[in-house]
Amino acid sequence: MAVMAERASSQLSVDMFERITEFAEREDETVRFEFIDGRIGLKKVTNGNHGAITMWLIRQCMRARPELDLNPLQGLKVEAYRQGRARPDGVLAPVDHFVGQGDWADPHGVLMAVEITSYDSDTHNRDRVEKPRAYAEAGIPVYLLIDRDSLSVLVHSDPDLEDGYRDIHVVRLGGKVALPDPVGIELDTEELKLYFD
Repeated sequence: MAVMAERASSQLSVDMFERITEFAEREDETVRFEFIDGRIGLKKVTNGNHGAITMWLIRQCMRARPELDLNPLQGLKVEAYRQGRARPDGVLAPVDHFVGQGDWADPHGVLMAVEITSYDSDTHNRDRVEKPRAYAEAGIPVYLLIDRDSLSVLVHSDPDLEDGYRDIHVVRLGGKVALPDPVGIELDTEELKLYFD
């Protein structure tokens, strides 16, 4: 379950956010923090079907594009002027792209960000509104949303720095979906039905 803190009257600096999260995540490994649009987000570490979907997608990417890694742990600096921090469920980039970049990497060179919806009250705002906007502003070419509520896969592409993604393609669970260049992978989502609650 994710809990979003209200925007404080005095803005928390990114540096202070990084120091706080480094300590907090070391003390409690069951949570991850994000900092998007001036708000701190608390994201529970997932397991079960959510993790199975992530692993399925990692296998698909490795099979289709072995020169790329889908990293389920990498945090990204997002939003204009790098004033945000997001932890996607997956970040697709060339092998070893994040070596030496630390917990919060620059999004330059990232081909795709992935989110899998959780069953909590903040999923709509976080995964369908805030993150697509932040990933588009960061210039990430493709945003893949596996939406367990609507039993669909949404492929966002053609990012615009001000308007978000200009193209959103929706495929019902069970269909085939083409992830556009620079990703260039086709997914058969029939297999995903095994992992939906």
